[in-house]
Amino acid sequence: MRHLILIPAVLASGLTLSACSESGDETVERAFQDVNVVDENDLNDVMLTVADPNEAVDYFARAAKSHPDRIDLQRGLAKSLIRAKRNTEGVSAWTRVSKMDGSNPDDSVDLADALIRTGDWTGAEQMLDSVPPTHETFKRYRLEAMVADANREWGRADTFYETAVGLTTRPAGVMNNWGYSKLTRGDYAEAERLFGDAIRQDQSLFTAKNNLILARGAQRKYTLPVIPMDQMERAQLLHTMALSAVKQGDVTTGKGLMREAIATHPQHFEEAVRSLRALES
Repeated sequence: MRHLILIPAVLASGLTLSACSESGDETVERAFQDVNVVDENDLNDVMLTVADPNEAVDYFARAAKSHPDRIDLQRGLAKSLIRAKRNTEGVSAWTRVSKMDGSNPDDSVDLADALIRTGDWTGAEQMLDSVPPTHETFKRYRLEAMVADANREWGRADTFYETAVGLTTRPAGVMNNWGYSKLTRGDYAEAERLFGDAIRQDQSLFTAKNNLILARGAQRKYTLPVIPMDQMERAQLLHTMALSAVKQGDVTTGKGLMREAIATHPQHFEEAVRSLRALES
């Protein structure tokens, strides 16, 4: 009888140890799964920011193929395609994301951005029209401004640009776009002001510096403004000013500016040399 009593006790003890073992294995497995999720998220962030764009495309394409229902991986693929300037593929990828469960208005805005990059302004406008008006983001209004510009709806463009500037702490790029919009309309003084504002926000933005010279040249202002520039930038801006002078019919002034650009450039300025030769011949 004593042995009969002991057997259930031993069995019970064995079952308890087995349950503890299984519980421990499950805990360890869950712990490793959590670590893997963290590592994967970190890797995804790296791929979207500092990795080579085409390497990021390959990474997300493999991951999305293994997990086609994961919208985060499909988004990563779409963003990487745009970073790699593979815009047509990017449109297809963002279209797929926008139709998945869990998609949001930001995905539609990113699709509109991809459509603009492929020149499909009508498709971009339709996509932006589908975004709820309560979705007020910098990117949405910047794209709305660009679409309005393309449609020559200047009042709407100005409203959207102004709203976009107020929604970001880094407005230099949108100020430059706004200034270029004013430049194309012939509002050169306002364009000059906006380009100056863009440069004050980001002194490294050479595009805004070059556009500023175009705006000044259109007003026959043939002196360089007081803005940050290195020697190479100074030579390039003088060259732009020279071309603007020639375009205005001020050929003699243009030649003088071209010679100054060649003398200023720290290396051989082939483009300016060719322009000067063409003028003199």
